[in-house]
Amino acid sequence: MLSYGRYLARFDEWDSQTIMASVFCIGVAVQDFIYFVDEMPRAAKKYRARDFVTVGGGCAATAAVAVARLGGDVRLAARLGDDLLAGLIVSELEGYGVDCTYLLRFAGRRSPLSSIFIDAAGERLIMGFRDKMMPATDDRLPDPLPPDVDAVLVDTRWIQGGVEMMRRAEAAEKPRILDGEPPFKDCEELIALSTHIIFSAHGLQELSGVQDFAEGMTRISAMTGAWLAVTDGANGVYYLDDGQMIHVSVPQVEVVDTLGAGDTWHGAFALALAEGRPEVEAIAFANVAASLKCTRRGGRAGVPDRAAVDAYMMEHPSS
Repeated sequence: MLSYGRYLARFDEWDSQTIMASVFCIGVAVQDFIYFVDEMPRAAKKYRARDFVTVGGGCAATAAVAVARLGGDVRLAARLGDDLLAGLIVSELEGYGVDCTYLLRFAGRRSPLSSIFIDAAGERLIMGFRDKMMPATDDRLPDPLPPDVDAVLVDTRWIQGGVEMMRRAEAAEKPRILDGEPPFKDCEELIALSTHIIFSAHGLQELSGVQDFAEGMTRISAMTGAWLAVTDGANGVYYLDDGQMIHVSVPQVEVVDTLGAGDTWHGAFALALAEGRPEVEAIAFANVAASLKCTRRGGRAGVPDRAAVDAYMMEHPSS
């Protein structure tokens, strides 16, 4: 079990400095329509939700919100349509402090959306829509990488854009983190360009073709020189260290809503790397951020701020 001791030993040093690390996120931004239900729908009939909320979602977008909430500077690049949803998506992200300069709108296209059901146990079912006619790339993406960017975080929903930004981050010798969530079609170059890949359990199993984490990580390590890890919800995080699987536990919390927890984890991890922390400290920091998010409902609306994460880590030094 990883202790937070290494983090806490440096806590005063980090806390005494004004750190404004910068992360560039690229991928998907979505509008989520969230229905809270007692049980997941199982038949083709009418259902009534006990509550409802609409918020922004998407892997890269929610990770960007996490970076902003946790005290980082963050820019988000994503593709939107020219519809009403685009205005909702941009407005909410800007409200969280995300720089939306590179949220690109395309005429005649429709913005991504998802309908999400969350049951009484906090588990979720997601039905999403993506416009297949969205352009694969755009010359409005910054070239070269802005000099103040400390790390780049990419999801698999905008492959060509992610590849372009990873190439620019490689040229600038900055960390390049890949959110290892399916789909992986045509992601070979993204994988090759990454310095860090953090999979979901499902993502690792899908890409490696095996169920066992250790075997799957070994197979992936033959494809890339990236640092590898896999998140497995309440079961914790595993990372590969010189061929050995190391397990890191997560705080035990009362789960209310898991929506956005994985994206929060990725945003927190990317920010920690951008701040210059080693991977083991970045894992501890991300574990707490994602766990606290699970205690609050509403997707990214439940992402904790930096004060909450730091306070938890100080109060639970051996969680």
